[in-house]
Amino acid sequence: MERAKGVLELTRPGNAIASGALTAIGAFVASASADQLPAVAAAVAATVFAVAAGNTINDYFDREIDRINDPGRPIPSGRVSARGALAVSVVLFALATVCALALPTLALAIAAVNLLLLLAYTEFFKGTPGAGNALVAYLGGSTFLFGGATVENVPPTVVLALLAAVSTLAREIIKDVEDVAGDREEGLRTLPVVVGDQRALGVALGLLVVAAAASPLPYLLDMLGVAYLVVVAPAVALMLFAGYEAFADPGDGQEHLKYGMFLAILSFVIGRGTLVISV
Repeated sequence: MERAKGVLELTRPGNAIASGALTAIGAFVASASADQLPAVAAAVAATVFAVAAGNTINDYFDREIDRINDPGRPIPSGRVSARGALAVSVVLFALATVCALALPTLALAIAAVNLLLLLAYTEFFKGTPGAGNALVAYLGGSTFLFGGATVENVPPTVVLALLAAVSTLAREIIKDVEDVAGDREEGLRTLPVVVGDQRALGVALGLLVVAAAASPLPYLLDMLGVAYLVVVAPAVALMLFAGYEAFADPGDGQEHLKYGMFLAILSFVIGRGTLVISV
């Protein structure tokens, strides 16, 4: 039972399911029709499996760092062996690939690129200042693009993908500040290690200001209804507060930033829904 719980924890199911929901939202914003729902379901499943696989392989490569930063994780705690985690990730990547094969060409191409990037992330990008953060930000934003590509209507999802990527980049930088002790120990050259905690947090806050300034664009471009503005306003306020809070407590800052991002995602759904109803 403990091993099964450990395997589930490796996949970070909440994160994987949330990513699948973003793909569904991308398809919704891109005006998915009823006959496209099977393809959307396949895209959501591919996203969930791919993110779960990426999380698992990340823990496999990060097992030594986690002995310092987070010894309670499944591998350093002994609940799951490193070899077992690797096997789980292979199965999950295979399931993601099978689901993606049912999708249109552009969606399949996005899936293929993202799967390769997930495999390469920890080994080649994580220890490079800013590059690993930017890769994770792209992967987060690309879920919207993936949903749009699944229903063959990408343009309505581009602005949403950019906003999500910028916000995710800020959160990833704050998370690196939180983990700076273990990263220094392992010799990783993350942004906070290279430029210092305060400067890295300043970059994160600056990114959040950019995202806040750009947040009205989906409404101004007639992509989302006025209800979007009503819901996104408190989301933006919470995200800016989280960026400021991170200077005193990076852990609380990145946690509150996550809540703000979830609220912003909800604003996309409500904004699109009210726009459809009003037409």
